[in-house]
Amino acid sequence: MPTHRYIYTFSYDSAEAELCKLETRHIFNKEEKNRQLISNIKTEPSYSAYIKKRLDVISFSEDYSTLIDKVKKENICAEGFKVEYLVLENDTTEYTVRLKKLKDIGWSIEGDPDYYNPSITYGLCLYDSTWYFGILIKDKFDWHKHNKKPFSFSNSIGVSIAKALVSIATKADRSKKLIDACCGVGTILLEACFAGVDIDGCDINWKATRDARKNLAHFNYTSTVYRSDIKDIKHRYDAAILDLPYNLYSRSSDEDVLHIIKSSAELTDRLIIVSTSDITDFIHSTGFSITDQCSVGKRGQTNFARKIWVCEKNVG
Repeated sequence: MPTHRYIYTFSYDSAEAELCKLETRHIFNKEEKNRQLISNIKTEPSYSAYIKKRLDVISFSEDYSTLIDKVKKENICAEGFKVEYLVLENDTTEYTVRLKKLKDIGWSIEGDPDYYNPSITYGLCLYDSTWYFGILIKDKFDWHKHNKKPFSFSNSIGVSIAKALVSIATKADRSKKLIDACCGVGTILLEACFAGVDIDGCDINWKATRDARKNLAHFNYTSTVYRSDIKDIKHRYDAAILDLPYNLYSRSSDEDVLHIIKSSAELTDRLIIVSTSDITDFIHSTGFSITDQCSVGKRGQTNFARKIWVCEKNVG
């Protein structure tokens, strides 16, 4: 059975570069390089804040003429199609030459093109000295609507970070069951629901849980939100996400933080923890090991950073 290939392109700013690489390690088992990556793992661009395009490879060849012959043999018939050229790293093909190659592909497809409202978009690119042709899937940015959620905290994590946390926690497996142990107004819950991931929320603050439920209802999402101490949750989960309090709008001592981490550790074998302070000693005290980590800055601020730890329960 043939192995499917997918070529991904990425976009991110310097503050979230480490987070993008952390996300790709847990989705694709390898890092993106030069904002591109090829893999046999398929995921939707809109489930990540950093994936912009995915090329579903149909044909490929190191020789361009051979590629065209392969495309013709596919006998593709598509009304209202469009072909785009993806300029990847180290591709020095001149613009006029790229246009000619796009015409070659266009003439190899049966049907009339539609450049403005295409029914399907094909892509052509040169990746590591090999020509690839396939169907091009783009992030439609529908998730940007979550930036206009009715209720928010000024210190809440951004949507892009929330999306990455969900991807890292599930490894892009939407069958996983998650809990957001400090859900606040539901920023992470919204991104999980958007990706079709089953997630529960928990927060001890009644106002936060009320607002989280209202935010979910605003976008017609369904998720259980517990107004509860995390220690009182009795279900098991594939992973728990902990965006720990920052002492800005909630008073949180070391004892409180340790309590949240230990209680969450009772519910799962996998923790994704976000904090502005070093909590490595707390993590180790729970019987978990840190398997991966990164730092995330805040755009325009050099003195603020969050740390993200990926933790697995020790075996034996």
